[in-house]
Amino acid sequence: MNLGSISENRDIEKRIAITPEIAKKYITLGFNLALPNNYGTNLGFTDEEYKNLGVNFSDKEEEIIKNSEIVIQLGLPSDDKLSLLKENQTLIGSLNTFANKEKLESLKSKNINCFSLELLPRITRAQSMDILSSQANLAGYKAVVEAFQVYERAIPMMMTAAGTIPAAKVLVVGAGVAGLQAIATAKRMGAVVFATDVRMASKEQVESLGGKFLTVEGSENLETEGGYAKEASDEFKKKQEELLSETLKKIDIIICTALIPGREAPKIIKKEMFKNLQTGSVIYDLAAVQGGNTVFTEVDKIVEKNGVKILGEANILNKLPVSASNLYAKNVFNFISNLYDKENKKLNINLEDEIIEKTLIK
Repeated sequence: MNLGSISENRDIEKRIAITPEIAKKYITLGFNLALPNNYGTNLGFTDEEYKNLGVNFSDKEEEIIKNSEIVIQLGLPSDDKLSLLKENQTLIGSLNTFANKEKLESLKSKNINCFSLELLPRITRAQSMDILSSQANLAGYKAVVEAFQVYERAIPMMMTAAGTIPAAKVLVVGAGVAGLQAIATAKRMGAVVFATDVRMASKEQVESLGGKFLTVEGSENLETEGGYAKEASDEFKKKQEELLSETLKKIDIIICTALIPGREAPKIIKKEMFKNLQTGSVIYDLAAVQGGNTVFTEVDKIVEKNGVKILGEANILNKLPVSASNLYAKNVFNFISNLYDKENKKLNINLEDEIIEKTLIK
């Protein structure tokens, strides 16, 4: 089978979907692999490195799309590239089904198989394919690093002859994959870490990393079957806001990671709460693209309100593109390995397989 990938728009996406390590695995599995010239050069992967593995290169991305039975991307390609896809071809990536619903409906009407990997079920067998977890891990780590760079004081407690510098106090909002990695990173760097989440199941995880879990009554009822947070009641939100408002008085750095799948990010740090934050505090909002967890978050800007700096980026993973690409490429390879019938050298779209059924756009 022919498998290909084209370059992403590098103005907004530096990651790639196929690294040399994974290219070798595809070829070993029996795929004919085609990539455009300079596919991975921005990450230090030369064309020669790929060619030595048996990868074919072309200066015409249109030809790669037309000739590939499977096309692998980070996100949905541009409209002109999508128009080249034809019946029975397969597109695999993180296709953002909520934002691209009409485009995906159009592809489906042409009998193009579209698999969106952010829809993977949270089951043990799918863990090695889980692009959300692998990328969120890196995002959680990098958010802490970015926030600490903007914060103009030391992070760990330091005892000197001139006196003691207290450890920075960090609050992580949302204890999913990104939040847990943020907690671990902040602890490793010497901060005192607090965390809040509407799911009581996250309490043990937070505490195992050395964080102090903040919660209000009723948290145990706010988790979906898939393990994600769900919308809270007005009564719960009020209690949570009261707890947060009081906690913010002692916090130096906030890492926001709270998201609800398919919905705008919940506004957790309200306007009136900012008066409780100390001048010089920093907020890094990983939910910026989905509207942000604060009322003042703006994408790709540092906003300053009442002496508090608020950061949020469209794609923080562009600052870790090699690590992010390595993990993403492995996730996608594991997904395709499950989808591919090695004996008959074709895709087996078996809708009785929960992984395939959940990710296929129907």
